[in-house]
Formats: sequence, structure tokens, C-alpha cells
Amino acid sequence: MTRKQKRLTLIFSALGLLGLAVGMVLFALRDNVVFFYGPTEMTEKNVGPGQRLRIGGLVKPGTLVHLDGKSITFEVTDGKNDVPVSYTGLLPDLFKEGQGVVAEGALNQAHVFAADSILAKHDERYMPREVADALKKQGVWQEQGAKVSAGATTNDR
Repeated sequence: MTRKQKRLTLIFSALGLLGLAVGMVLFALRDNVVFFYGPTEMTEKNVGPGQRLRIGGLVKPGTLVHLDGKSITFEVTDGKNDVPVSYTGLLPDLFKEGQGVVAEGALNQAHVFAADSILAKHDERYMPREVADALKKQGVWQEQGAKVSAGATTNDR
């Protein structure tokens, strides 16, 4: 083998290994690329207990219950399905019923989503882009000049 052939063999081998590594990473992350799942998507996906993920939607009115201390329970809804959520910790100041929320955690054995962090809107018209898109897909989105995450109104998109 000449020097040129050895170099080309080395380059193609390195590119092949790099491609294999990228493929393995993408395969491992295939379900984690989504920022969050809506309640309907979570139900359709048949998420098992202990699997960490994010869910997003609206806090269903009438479901927010303050338990002892800093513990609460509520339901996240997308209009079709609801997911019960339990959380212990400090809530964002603007967290309330009927508003957009993203919760991060895992489903427990009782099929209640045990959240370890809660993200809420930052003003009365804010809705994370992903939550707005999921609600539009479900047919429950109401325009009313709501703002999405990039600060642009939905009419600007």
C-alpha cells in the first residue's frame, strides 16, 4: 500500500466510525428529542412507570388541591385527556388553574405523574410554543392575542 492509499483508508475508517457513533446517539435519543408530550400523546405512547419525561398542557380548572406544606395535586389537560400530577416544592409565582404548564418528572405505579419541576407562563398571555402547537392540534387553542415563547403573537407566525 502506498502512503496515499493508507491515508485514504484511515480517513474512510474514521468517517465510518463517526457515522456509526452519530447513528447510535440519534437512536438512543429518538424519544427524548421531543420537548414534552401532551396528555393525549402520553396516553397513546403507553408510557411506563419510572420513565422520565416532560408533559405539557393546561392546568385543568377545579383540580388544583393544596395538600400539607408545599405539596399539591392537579391535572394537566389538552382537552381530550387528563393526566393527574403530584408535586412537592415551590411553585412558580404565576402558576394557577387554566394556564399553560410544563412538568418534568416520571409516572409512578399509581399512574400519577410525579413532577420534580414545574414551569409556568410568565404573564397572562404567554404560552410556550410547544403547548400552543399541541393545543392547536387538538382544536382547543383560542387565538385572543396570546403570545408564544419567542415573544411574537400567533398572528406573526
